[in-house]
Amino acid sequence: MATFNVPYVTTNTSSWGPPPKSDESSSNPNAPVSRFASLPYAPFGRSDRLGRCADFTTQSFARTGDATAGYFRGRTTRNDANKNLEFQYKVDSEEAKEFQLVDSSNVRAAGAQGGPGGGGKRFVPQARKRAQNAARLRQLNARRENNQNVGGVGRFNQPQRTRAGGRGGRGPGGRGGRGGGQWRDRIDRQASVSVRPDWRRVEDIDLGKLSKGTSPLSSLVDNSSPKGVEDLAFAGFLDQYNDQYDKVSTRTPAPLKRVETKEFYPVTTTDDPVIEKLAIDGKGTVFATDAIISHLMTCARSIYPWDIVVQKLPTGALFFDKRDASQFDYLTVHETSNTPPAPLGNRDNEEDKINTPERLSLEATMINQNFTQQILRSQKYRSNFDLPNPFWDEEDNDGMEPASVAYRYRKFDLGDGVELVARTELHGLAKDNKKVDTSKIALPGKKKKKKQVEVEEEQGDQYMTAYALNEYDPSYASNAPPARPGTTINWREKLDNQPGAVLASEMKNNSFKLAKWTAQSLLAGASQMKIGFVSRINPKNAYEHTVLATQTYRPHDFASQITLDMGSMWGIFRLFVKLLSDQPEGKYVIMRDPNRAIVRIYGVPMETFEESDEESDEDDEGEAEE
Repeated sequence: MATFNVPYVTTNTSSWGPPPKSDESSSNPNAPVSRFASLPYAPFGRSDRLGRCADFTTQSFARTGDATAGYFRGRTTRNDANKNLEFQYKVDSEEAKEFQLVDSSNVRAAGAQGGPGGGGKRFVPQARKRAQNAARLRQLNARRENNQNVGGVGRFNQPQRTRAGGRGGRGPGGRGGRGGGQWRDRIDRQASVSVRPDWRRVEDIDLGKLSKGTSPLSSLVDNSSPKGVEDLAFAGFLDQYNDQYDKVSTRTPAPLKRVETKEFYPVTTTDDPVIEKLAIDGKGTVFATDAIISHLMTCARSIYPWDIVVQKLPTGALFFDKRDASQFDYLTVHETSNTPPAPLGNRDNEEDKINTPERLSLEATMINQNFTQQILRSQKYRSNFDLPNPFWDEEDNDGMEPASVAYRYRKFDLGDGVELVARTELHGLAKDNKKVDTSKIALPGKKKKKKQVEVEEEQGDQYMTAYALNEYDPSYASNAPPARPGTTINWREKLDNQPGAVLASEMKNNSFKLAKWTAQSLLAGASQMKIGFVSRINPKNAYEHTVLATQTYRPHDFASQITLDMGSMWGIFRLFVKLLSDQPEGKYVIMRDPNRAIVRIYGVPMETFEESDEESDEDDEGEAEE
């Protein structure tokens, strides 16, 4: 009968892997020859990458005391955690002591050069040494030139490799690396109005996702144009545009004058008596001004925080307003620039005070108001409309007169029962000078080019809007880092010969402001849009300016140049109207997040923002009694 021998099964109670050779295995006749005795065990996986059979750069080799391991001491590689030290090659310490490095160069002290542990000196080719020495000489020469030149003039004459912020450069404000952009501390802006605990969040709108069509609210966006436009009323008067300002250039500039006898009225929606009458007559369901509508239409380009107050009446009518204490009517400067104006902080320099965002905003607003009135002709060419200026009080004028502004009240049929009544502004009347080519066509076979003859034909007066751009160079600030070549454009050098380059730079630095102006011109039905280019006479003086040029654009053509789509503009405004129409009666606040491209809608109590209005009324009464 055959016998069955039970195979030998070894056990290891102390660790994983084969056990060491013991008396039990030697006394058992079934025990096989122990080929794996004292073999270390290492966990592994089929997906693990195989390492080197002998790696002399690991920490285990550096800890053996080898004289050549100084460069690698203290360094860890990406795969050290997955390596098994038991299988690494170990150098006998006695053999390492007998090792001698044959080197005729002087050995520096530990830590002088080499790795973090010192002692090692990397090999540098002679060609690279010469290049490094030449770069150091160029840097020294460039610094010497900067010290000799006043105001940093001549810093652009440095070699390409030593310019601040160049490729791989680490100049003032540069971070090195490819591109080497200027490094500026992040500006954490504060919200335009503080959110109170009793506010109720209604909706969050991610502007980035909304523009890409990936937002959950994208299905509510309707980009169709209004079904109809109707003029309801005209108020105010308009003066004729002075054609002499079309001939202004950098060689023959015109000084900007202060208009001290003109009164401007940035009145909100609910304070407009004409809109109040139109609302009582039931002319519309949504009421707003062109400044508020254009702000919401182009809010995707905004950077600074802002807020708009909306009131929904029991009848379902919506009134879009602005707070009296807000900075809504002030123009921004370099809002969308890569180097926006920095807050004052702890700096007390007078040059820095006039270049803060607040002071620049006030300066730009004053420039815009003065420019819109200076480019007009005298009262002899004035055109009056049926209604006078609704905000001017003849009894309490104090020698002032209203500015040349016509208020055009228009109704836009947005569909689905939504009728928008908007108060738009026009700034003047301009002649339509169309250029007609009356030259004959060149006959075939002749190489002579045809001569272009342009004849101007007056086609009557057209409504126009006027705005002013003011020049701002980030290097005006005393602590500003040196700008890279090409990032800033000097208007006095480029405006006459390359006006397109100047306009392209302003589109990048003031994209939101230009888009808002274009939307206002389109809402008002203006045929022309005048844009003036105004600069400081002295960069350190924020009170004296000069007009360098005036350019005329068609609003529709200008919108296509700045990639402003009218359908998207109406779609964003319709989205706000739909979200607020679904809410109950009350007051709401639309505000932009100060540091993220998110617009939030809050439901607020009806008495919100009423305290500041009452306090201002009490102050006015106290001044009147005095």
